Amino acid sequence: MGGRFPATLLPPEGTGFYLLDSLLAGDWRQLSGSLRHLTLPAVTLGLLLSGIFTNALRLNLRRALDSDYVEAARSRGLSERRVVLHHALPNALLPVLTITGITVASLIGGALLIEVTYSWPGIAFRLQEAISQRDYPLVQGIVVVVAALVVLVTVAVDLVVALLDPRIRF
Repeated sequence: MGGRFPATLLPPEGTGFYLLDSLLAGDWRQLSGSLRHLTLPAVTLGLLLSGIFTNALRLNLRRALDSDYVEAARSRGLSERRVVLHHALPNALLPVLTITGITVASLIGGALLIEVTYSWPGIAFRLQEAISQRDYPLVQGIVVVVAALVVLVTVAVDLVVALLDPRIRF
């Protein structure tokens, strides 16, 4: 179980994903325990990249608000909320979406630290065990899977950006 479930409760049976298993079983105490034990690792991992996204969104939103099409929307008499939400924010989110795809590798690296620190069983925790046991084929396999995941996420983000931005075509 590690640090992902209260020691006073029996873990739910099923997939091993305690949130899903407790929801399927309908046991709210198990769900509450899983959520409480998930909070600190999730906040820690979220804080890792939140500054990057916040700064990028702030800079891009400031640039979008100074652009000509936003001035045209304001001159048509649209409310400031509508101008920001419908004209500036969608254009400011495109670079943030691109940064999201690039930072997936950092997120996976951060997951290694989180899983080891909080004793969560996962692929990063297993990678750390394989490295300490010098199980090189397993290390290579995990690295290939993680690299493939990073490539797939990057390609998916590029496709989404291409769909959202008509200026980008393949």
